[in-house]
Amino acid sequence: MARGRRRELLLSRLYAFACGASRFEADVSQVGGPGFSRVAFANEPDSIEASNLNYGSNYVSTTKYNAATFFPKALFEQFRRVANMFFLFVGCLSFTSLAPYSAVSAIFPLIVVIGATMAKEAVEDWRRYQQDIEVNNRKVKLHQGGGTFKFTEWRNLRVGDIVKVEKDSFFPADLVLLSSSYDDGICYVETMNLDGETNLKLKQALEVTTGLQSDSSYQDFKAIIKCEDPNASLYTYVGTMEYEDRQYPLSPQQLLLRDSKLRNTDFIYGVVVFTGRDTKVMQNATDPPSKRSKIERLMDRLIYLLMSSLVSIAFIGSVVFGVKTNDDLQDGKMKRWYLRPDDSPIYFDPTRAAVAAILHFLTAMMLYSYFVPISLYVSIEIVKVLQTVFINQDIQMYHEESDKPAHARTSNLNEELGQVDTILSDKTGTLTCNSMEFIKCSIAGTSYGHGFTEVERAMARRKGSPLVETEGSREHHENAKPAIKGFNFDDARIMYGNWIKEPHADVIRMFFRLLAICHTAIPEVDEEKGNVSYEAESPDEAAFVIAARELGFEFYQRTQTSISIRELDPISSKHVEKSYKLLNVIEFNSSRKRMSVIVQDDKGKLLLLSKGADSVMFERLANNGREFEDKTKVQMLEYADAGLRTLVLAYRELDEDQYKSFNQMFMDAKNSVSADREERMEEAADSIERNFILLGATAVEDKLQNGVPECIDKLAQAGIKLWVLTGDKMETAINIGFACSLLRPGMKQIIISLEGPDIIQLEKGGNKEVIAKASKASVIDQINEGNKLVSSSTSESFALIIDGKSLAYALKDDIKNLFLQLAVGCASVICCRSSPKQKALVTKLVKEGTGKVTLAIGDGANDVGMLQESDIGIGISGAEGMQAVMASDIAISQFRFLERLLLVHGHWCYRRISTMICYFFYKNLTFGVTIFLYEAYTTFSGQPAYNDWYLSLYNVFFSSLPVIALGVFDQDVSARFCLKFPMLYQEGVQNVLFSWRRILGWMFAGVCNGISIFFLCSAALQHQAFRRGGEVVSFDVLGGTMYTCVVWVVNCHMALSITYFTVIQHVFIWGSIALWYIFLLVYGALPPSFTTNAYQVFVEVLAPAPSYWITTLFVVAATLVPYFSYSSIQMRFFPMYHNMVQWIRYDGQADDPEYCQIVRQRSVRPTTVGVSARVDAKVSQSQSSSATRVHHAVHSS
Repeated sequence: MARGRRRELLLSRLYAFACGASRFEADVSQVGGPGFSRVAFANEPDSIEASNLNYGSNYVSTTKYNAATFFPKALFEQFRRVANMFFLFVGCLSFTSLAPYSAVSAIFPLIVVIGATMAKEAVEDWRRYQQDIEVNNRKVKLHQGGGTFKFTEWRNLRVGDIVKVEKDSFFPADLVLLSSSYDDGICYVETMNLDGETNLKLKQALEVTTGLQSDSSYQDFKAIIKCEDPNASLYTYVGTMEYEDRQYPLSPQQLLLRDSKLRNTDFIYGVVVFTGRDTKVMQNATDPPSKRSKIERLMDRLIYLLMSSLVSIAFIGSVVFGVKTNDDLQDGKMKRWYLRPDDSPIYFDPTRAAVAAILHFLTAMMLYSYFVPISLYVSIEIVKVLQTVFINQDIQMYHEESDKPAHARTSNLNEELGQVDTILSDKTGTLTCNSMEFIKCSIAGTSYGHGFTEVERAMARRKGSPLVETEGSREHHENAKPAIKGFNFDDARIMYGNWIKEPHADVIRMFFRLLAICHTAIPEVDEEKGNVSYEAESPDEAAFVIAARELGFEFYQRTQTSISIRELDPISSKHVEKSYKLLNVIEFNSSRKRMSVIVQDDKGKLLLLSKGADSVMFERLANNGREFEDKTKVQMLEYADAGLRTLVLAYRELDEDQYKSFNQMFMDAKNSVSADREERMEEAADSIERNFILLGATAVEDKLQNGVPECIDKLAQAGIKLWVLTGDKMETAINIGFACSLLRPGMKQIIISLEGPDIIQLEKGGNKEVIAKASKASVIDQINEGNKLVSSSTSESFALIIDGKSLAYALKDDIKNLFLQLAVGCASVICCRSSPKQKALVTKLVKEGTGKVTLAIGDGANDVGMLQESDIGIGISGAEGMQAVMASDIAISQFRFLERLLLVHGHWCYRRISTMICYFFYKNLTFGVTIFLYEAYTTFSGQPAYNDWYLSLYNVFFSSLPVIALGVFDQDVSARFCLKFPMLYQEGVQNVLFSWRRILGWMFAGVCNGISIFFLCSAALQHQAFRRGGEVVSFDVLGGTMYTCVVWVVNCHMALSITYFTVIQHVFIWGSIALWYIFLLVYGALPPSFTTNAYQVFVEVLAPAPSYWITTLFVVAATLVPYFSYSSIQMRFFPMYHNMVQWIRYDGQADDPEYCQIVRQRSVRPTTVGVSARVDAKVSQSQSSSATRVHHAVHSS
């Protein structure tokens, strides 16, 4: 009985490019050979044969470490950094007798720093582990034997298990589909987690297993599946299933991939073929390309510079020490008797001065190691993580409609956000909403629809003429219905059933009937309200079926073999239900640029309904089907000028013989496994998709996202260039450019295209070599002409617009530098009809050719290449799935949030990180110079100026917390001023805050401060009685006083550098100084065996002596006065741009438009793009015209 039912189903099977009956006459000889050795014993995972195969479990781990590998792997990661390796080397040396301090005090800072970093790694990995637990513990129904299915965790699944997956659940492993809740074994799958696509995919079981639709059916089910080995290809699958002594070929149509979701299907049964790491999604789980910021790379060079300097001064000191030691013996007496050379076997032995110098070099390396900031890396990591928290928590970048905040997926690139020179943006879904609205249409040569697009409004503004509503539009607004997503059509002539009164009512009916039938959308009926909504492959397709529904042709039901609509009967004026037998779906792809369906109506008439791009549809019209062609073309050009996306609709009637011939050809091609299978299928489709009768064209609007023109204007004022890389036609892209203020009137357009008559004539000839040669020459000529035009003008702004064909030649190795030269000289660049690969190549060209920071932003799977190629990838979490987000560094939900992300957070992060790194080198040089000078003062004897633990804790406790607070909280100006004065952003683009001049300036300040502290302290204390008994200071007193001055100076210097104080910064700065005194008390109270020369030094010696406090006050003031004076003079008389904005705020002139405009005019470069540039152009035009009138008036008088 079941077989009889399946035979009936076979007669009405749906055949499409993407889905069809799996009856391949396949050559499966490769199955079982190399690369095709996988065997799954369905329903017998415990059999001896299955156990011997020893396939992996379904447990998935995404962690970097486990309990056994954490310490070795994490330690290896830490010691890959040269600074940490250096401190490990120093720590090892500290266990020798050469060490100037104890080994424990040398190792302690390294342990703290590496421990903190490893703790951060452990926390991050623990979060991944928690996510793994959640996934692995998900439940699925597993066949336990005897036709019984019970819930079990995903991790327990094995190859060969039979599972039952229910609606809206994820597939737990890679499964071969056996049957579903549909009689013909189909199911709908959402693969958004795999490829980012939101459209549903159709899968179909083998005919032989479609009848197994109940739990009890699997009581005695046995089958053997042989297939390919695990691989990363999501779209291929080769295998066979041996069932009831017959072999059946398996294809991708039967494969259900882990992490995809079952939709619109109540349940499916499947057999597990790949588990855990063998599943295709895990085979694709590769780490994203590693990105490091330019500042971080420069910081590495600074570390190398410091280490080189350290080696140099250690070498110089050792040479001096060797010379001094060699001259130490004079007339049998030691000059430096106090060094006790008699108690040292080699170190101070004048007779072995060369060896002593070498040993001193190792001692000096340990002593001067404090020049290198050991806590720099870990401090920056902490700061960057906290900065990303602030980005993620910014309420101004939260999109309430989609409930999505900003999400920084990496913290490595925070400062690069403040250095972006060029933005490369997708258009659809990035600048626009990717939420299509049906707004106009052309039917039988008549244009319908009164609505205005944003592009039309922008064009009207350019021409200076306001748009006027028509009478029909006004009447519609007075009786407006609630807004319907995807439908913004307004024309009473064909709405509300009025189309039956139109001259070509039969054409209108076929037009909307085609919209209701020719698609792959799936209806979802709300049983309570009776409303129908649609799951569609694209927003365009959803807009079409919604438009058909609203205009009286409601698609409400779809099966594998039929499609049902309710349409208005013009005779009875009532809605009637009609069902069409669905014979074939020939789906859309980028090369065909059209989609067709073949259906049979209730009268037996065969219809081929098609919609597609004008470039392929008009040439396929029959001679008797071109009645409305000229009018339709004119109207489509008007739609394109209005920024609308157009499709041509046409149909033809087929007779039985035509259809049978096509179907046989199509099925032969589909069932073949030869290399030319796709070409044969396309050839079959091409043979039938001809001789159409034109119905008309649709026009849908992809609206600009809210705030896009304003955001582009701000970015342009900030000096950031914007390139748009889109797949749209040139006309549409240009008009969108005007609507979003990327282009403006008066801007000269340089258009590079291969649509000239000469190239078109050559293309008709078909000689590919001649076409390629001529096309390349044409592109070179056009680029050279553009470069001449740009170089000959200094006042005008240019826009470069290039199509996809031309771009293919412009990106060739011998032309790309010419193209880049032209593009960089233009204010705006728009690349039309560009492919995903071209987007990535353009991004690479800009990044490598300019050497500046590039940012790519997109929302679809076709944008992944450019996101990964750019310095910073921004993913828009929009309507095209999550693949762009998953490949991005930072995710935002709206393009307009880019303004705040760059101009506010980017500017702050760049400034904070730059100042933080400079300050680290400053404070370590200040400290290190005092150590060096004291050792020079003691004739390079290897004597440290400070106690062991003073040295160890300087970077860890007494100077590190304020710099972390600076990196997290400091602001030169508020967010409001960052947005009001966008040119502040150019400080990051030009890297003025982390240039070599500024870095060396901070280093010079550190050296000067160290010199000042040492000599002032020495001079103040050297010959003075320090105690009541008249004793002079010992070196522990000098060291304690100098250390106090260093702590005060570096922390007060921090206080002078900060421009935005918070309570936390006050606590950290003054708390660090207070902590030093607390440490002196606590540490000095410990036993002398531990504290050595620091025992009670503060309580008994330093604190009671007035000279200690006076010296500290005097030295700190004297050391900081030069920096304070320099900063004051620089800010008052030579202000940087942010200083000027600070003065505006201080003087209370922030709301004075004239004064603010003066400040803006002093910015780094003029604005050539955006709303502001448009206003400036109008002002300059009016000024020049006024000047001309005055000139003529003077001469006429």
